[in-house]
Amino acid sequence: MSKRLNFDFSHRPLVPYAHDYTHGEAEPWHHHDCAQLIHTLSGVVRVETLQGSWIVPPSRGVWLPAGTQHALHIVGTVAARTVFVDPLARADLPASCQVVQVSPLLRELIVSALALPEQYGSGSRAERIYELILDEIRVMDVLPFGLAWPESERLRILCQRIQQAPGEEWTLARAASHLCVAERTLARHFTRETGLQFSDWVRRARLSVALARLALGESVLTVALDLGYDSPSAFSAMFRRVLGVTPANYFPAAEKRGLR
Repeated sequence: MSKRLNFDFSHRPLVPYAHDYTHGEAEPWHHHDCAQLIHTLSGVVRVETLQGSWIVPPSRGVWLPAGTQHALHIVGTVAARTVFVDPLARADLPASCQVVQVSPLLRELIVSALALPEQYGSGSRAERIYELILDEIRVMDVLPFGLAWPESERLRILCQRIQQAPGEEWTLARAASHLCVAERTLARHFTRETGLQFSDWVRRARLSVALARLALGESVLTVALDLGYDSPSAFSAMFRRVLGVTPANYFPAAEKRGLR
């Protein structure tokens, strides 16, 4: 059973929190009565839930609805800035786990909130910052870094094998043969249970591994070839489509945004 952690929202709608982790640290399974936004300024966090896993690259965030059982695994030096949110603070807070884009405005608001008093007056600067954070949370863009777990045991075992050997050639035909089912049958069930096409799931699984290894300083060449790409340029093209920059530039760019 996961440990339950509670927060006091009697005076404010959210509680900001800052914590830095070293490589290899982990937070065991736990859950909160409140929602949580984990924002990373550096490093990579892998969040495990009962529904799937979520990779949080530098400068991004992960949203966890109230009651979500989860565990954290730290890759690299992680500077985490978190807000715990009263689930009643807004009627339209995100209802599912998702990796999100944290805007520069939201990032600075979270940093500012760390210095705000717990109690404040109506119309005060503190109230406006707290309310603006809630407004920004409602419009966060969702990013394709989630790996939803299938419901059926056979598909879960297949996904575990893919994660254990992401560099192998995981085609739909190979996976279908492994399960002794038709390709169309596998494709239909996989999409229904994960919300992703099989090839997209495999691509995300590889990207998750790549982010963790690049965060530790491994070369693009080594990571690309280990993950089954024909060349570093092919891997870089995929990386740029998803993240907007090449892997060679991504982590230095994230570090230049600075730690608070």
